[in-house]
Amino acid sequence: MNARTWLGILVATALADSAGCRHRGENPKAPDPVMAAYDTEADWADAQRVIPLGYQQAQGKRIFYEQCVWCHADATPAGPSNRSNLTPVPPLLNDGATLNAESDEHLQQIITQGGAATGKSAMMPPYGRTLSAEDIRAVISFARAIAQPAYQPGAPAGPPSPAAK
Repeated sequence: MNARTWLGILVATALADSAGCRHRGENPKAPDPVMAAYDTEADWADAQRVIPLGYQQAQGKRIFYEQCVWCHADATPAGPSNRSNLTPVPPLLNDGATLNAESDEHLQQIITQGGAATGKSAMMPPYGRTLSAEDIRAVISFARAIAQPAYQPGAPAGPPSPAAK
C-alpha cells in the first residue's frame, strides 16, 4: 500500500471513532456538577453531601472563612467558634430558615452597616469599610448556596425574621 492509501484508512478510522460507538437516540451522561464546580463545600448537616460552588460562591466561601466563621458557624478550621458566647446567638450562615427570609439587599445592608444600624444585634460589626460590595455579594451568594432548607431564588422574602436579630 502506498502512503495515500494509508492516509485514507487513517482518516476513515478517525472519523468512525469520532462518531463514537454510541447508539442513536442514546443521551450522553450528564456531567457531574461537582466535577464541573469551581470549588465545593461539605454540607454542614450531611457530611456525605458535597455542594458545588461557582466562582462567586467560592469567593464568598473564602471571605466567610476569613471574616465570618467565628460567629456564623459552630466550628472553625481552628476549632470551636465564638458563636455560643454571643447574645443573641447569631444565625449559622447555612440557616435557611432564618436567612432565606431576608432579601439579598437587606443582607447586603446588614453586612455593610452592621447589626446596630439595621435593627439587628449590635454584636454584628459593620464590614462596609473592610469588604468591597462585590465581596459582600459573594458572601451572600455562598450563604444562598449552602442554605438549609435550600434557598429558592425568586421566592418572596418574608418580613425580617426575629431570629436573625
